[in-house]
Amino acid sequence: MPADFDGSNPATRWARFCDLLWYDEGLGLWLDVSRMALNQRDIEGMQPAFAKAFAAMAALESGAIANPDEQRMVGHYWLRTPELAPDAETAGHIAGEIDRIEAFGHQVLAGGLQAPGGGTFTDVLWIGIGGSGLGPLLVIEALQAEGQGLPFHFIDNVDPQGISRILGRLDDRLGTTLVIVVSKSGGTPEPRIAMEQVRARLEQRGGRWAGQAVAVTMVGSRLDRLAEAEQWLARFDMFDWVGGRTSITSAVGLLPAALTGTDLRAFLDGAAAMDAATRAAALTANPAALLAASWHVAGHGRGQRDMVVLPYRDRLAVFSRYLQQLVMESLGKKLSRDGQVVNQGIAVYGNKGSTDQHAYVQQLRDGVDNFFVSFIEALDDPADIPALAGERPGDVLEGFLQGTRTALMESGRQSLTITLRRFDARSLGALVALFERAVGLYAELVNVNAYDQPGVEAGKLAAASILDLQGRLEGLLADGAPRTLEALGQELQTADPEPLFWILRHLSANDPAYRVSGSWAEPASLAFARV
Repeated sequence: MPADFDGSNPATRWARFCDLLWYDEGLGLWLDVSRMALNQRDIEGMQPAFAKAFAAMAALESGAIANPDEQRMVGHYWLRTPELAPDAETAGHIAGEIDRIEAFGHQVLAGGLQAPGGGTFTDVLWIGIGGSGLGPLLVIEALQAEGQGLPFHFIDNVDPQGISRILGRLDDRLGTTLVIVVSKSGGTPEPRIAMEQVRARLEQRGGRWAGQAVAVTMVGSRLDRLAEAEQWLARFDMFDWVGGRTSITSAVGLLPAALTGTDLRAFLDGAAAMDAATRAAALTANPAALLAASWHVAGHGRGQRDMVVLPYRDRLAVFSRYLQQLVMESLGKKLSRDGQVVNQGIAVYGNKGSTDQHAYVQQLRDGVDNFFVSFIEALDDPADIPALAGERPGDVLEGFLQGTRTALMESGRQSLTITLRRFDARSLGALVALFERAVGLYAELVNVNAYDQPGVEAGKLAAASILDLQGRLEGLLADGAPRTLEALGQELQTADPEPLFWILRHLSANDPAYRVSGSWAEPASLAFARV
C-alpha cells in the first residue's frame, strides 16, 4: 500500500516507488506516479468511480453511441485492432484501408507511381488543420529517419505568409510534389482555402493537379466527391467514427508513415498492445487509470493543476503540442453530461529536456505551485554517438532529468515519469494510446463528454458570421461613398462597430483601393470608402 507522499524521507519515497511502479515487459514501458499526491485513501475511494469508468470504456469499444449530439460511435481503438469493430464489414474496411495505405507508400517510394510529368515524386505537401496536422507532424518528427522517404512540408493554418513561404520553398518542385488534403467533412474552410491556393500555384507552374493530389476524407464528403469527379491520384477514408484528435492511427498518421518508409504496422501494434494493457479493470494494474487518478487527485477533480510535458528526446518535442489538443479539446468542457456548468479541463504545455532546464524550470521549482510535470524518457542511445573524454551525451541527459525531478521533489512539486526502453514506431504507438485511454477515463471521472467539441463549433460559427459580415460590408462600400463606422453599422443593422473596425483595418492594409480618413487612434473619427 503506498504511503502518503513525503519527499523528505528516502525510505518513504522508495516504498512508494516500489508500490506504485507499473511496468510491462512486452511494451518495454515503465510508469512511475510515486511523486504524485495519489495515496491509498484515494485509490480506495475512487474504486466505485473507476468501476463505472471501466464499464463506460468497454461500452465505447463495443460500439456504444459516445457522441449523442451527432449520434456517432467513437472507434479509434478499432483502427489498430480491426477485429474489435462492431461488425465484420467495418473490420474488413479498416484492414483494407491499412493494406491500401501501405501499398500506396511502397508504390510512391519505389517509383511505381510517378509525378504527371514523369519521374519520381520529390516532396509531400500536407494540408490539414488541428489533429489532421498535429498527428502527421508528430509521426514525421518522431519517426522519419534521415534520408529515408519523402521530405514533408505542412500547411496547417491559413496564414498567408506561412502558405507563401511553403510554396516558395517548393517552387520548381511543385510539379513533383504529392499534395495530400485532409478534411473529414470536406467542408472545413481552412483546408479548402489552403488547397485552392496550392492548386492555383501548382497549375501556374505547369503541374497537373489530379495526377498528384490525394484526399483523406469521409466517403461521400464534398472533398471526396470532388476527388472522385476529377479522378485524383488516390482517396483514403477518414471514418465517421474517428475524431481529428484521435485520428493518428487512421490514414491521417499512417499515410505519412508509409511515405517515409516507417514501419506503420509496428506503430499500430504498439497502440494495440497498450490498448490491451489499459483494459485491465483494476486501478493499480492499469497505467491509463493510474495517470487519470493522478491527474484527478493533483487537480482536485477540477483541473486546478496544469500538465507540463517534458520529453527528454528531441524527436518528441512535438508531443506536448499533440497532447494539448488531445487533452484540452477532450476535457475542456463547460457542461457536464447532466447539463450542469462545471468548466472542466486540464491545461497542457511543454518543452523538451534539457532545454527546459535553461528555460522555465526555475518557475516550476520556485514559483507558483499550480502544475504537475510529466517526464518522458527513452533509455536507448544511438551507437554512432560514443563516449568522448569519458562523457556520453545520453548520460548527461539522464542526469538532467533526474536532477530536475529531484529539484522539483525538494520543493514539494508533483511529477510523474514515463520511461521507454527504446524509442521507435511501436513505442510511439503505445505512448499515444496510453494518453488516449487516460483522457477517456478521466472524462468519466469528471462526467464530461471527451468526444464532442462544442467550443470549437462555436468558434467556427462565430468566424463564419464575421466572414458573412465582411462580404456585406464590401458590397456596401462598392458604391465609393465614404462612411463612418457608425453609419456602416446602421446600414448593416449591426449594433457592434468593433468587428467592422477590425475588418476594415485588415482590408485597408492589403487593398490600396480602400481610402481611410480620420485617426486610427480615434476609431469613431474614421471614415472608409472604396474607390
